[in-house]
Amino acid sequence: MLLYANSESGHSYKARSFLLLANVAHEYRWIDLNTPRSERPAEFVAVAKFGEVPVLVDDGRALCQSNAILIYLAQKFGVLRGEPSEWQSVLEWLSWETNRIGFSVPNLRFSLRWDKQPADVLSYLRGRAMVDLRTLDAFLSSSDYLLKSGPSIADISCSAYLFWLSQAGIAEAEFPNVQRWLSSLSKLRGWLHPDDALAKPAQR
Repeated sequence: MLLYANSESGHSYKARSFLLLANVAHEYRWIDLNTPRSERPAEFVAVAKFGEVPVLVDDGRALCQSNAILIYLAQKFGVLRGEPSEWQSVLEWLSWETNRIGFSVPNLRFSLRWDKQPADVLSYLRGRAMVDLRTLDAFLSSSDYLLKSGPSIADISCSAYLFWLSQAGIAEAEFPNVQRWLSSLSKLRGWLHPDDALAKPAQR
């Protein structure tokens, strides 16, 4: 199993985190996103349908889009997927993440770190992020994880960019239930912070 990813991509972190938490043997290949798409490694270009990371190659099959990869992995290995009765809830959380917190926080972080935006754009993104974090914090006030049965790909997806929350100019402590949840996730066997999980491998 081969994962193409990048050290600044929370979407990459979703796939890498699953593989680490589930102790799945795999190879990690770092892709430089500052390189024009046409100049990236040919083997990556050949499998990257949308030219983006992450891409997972398993038995010659290339999969892309982080939440789709999580679904594939959870079904393949039968772990981090919750109880059968919770699968609908898993899909709901993955869809919510795509449209809400997976939009607001990454774009706010990107705008603050690499692509400065006008004040009104930053205000809009921050406003959306705060609403999304309040939604998440309210849900976690009565649940340790996003599923009653325990950690799942729903948690992996929704938390991916939140370990970099300070880079989006947001204090984790403003959302105590989210903070507690992130701390619980960080204690799982195999967990690594994205800075460590996605670090560029040393050149041989």
